[in-house]
Amino acid sequence: MSEETTAEADMRTRVQTYATKHNWVLNPDEKQLATVIRGLVRNKKKFGHPYCPCRLRSGDEEKDHAIVCPCVYHKDEITNDGSCHCKLYFKRA
Repeated sequence: MSEETTAEADMRTRVQTYATKHNWVLNPDEKQLATVIRGLVRNKKKFGHPYCPCRLRSGDEEKDHAIVCPCVYHKDEITNDGSCHCKLYFKRA
């Protein structure tokens, strides 16, 4: 298994564990799910934190802390919209 594949598998385990803890599910669209996971891994490797790949970083680490996955917005988005902005976490049907 390549380093990147291992990192993606580790990230998938991390987000799945978090989803299960909150009684949510991950995006059932495997292609979209894999894209978000790759973005999280890329951001963690590049910036040191798994920043939400669907939000723009400001470059100010203190401000950007709000968009480290899971971001500060995700719970309200899931409650109100059924999923988070990135379409990573979803309410159970």
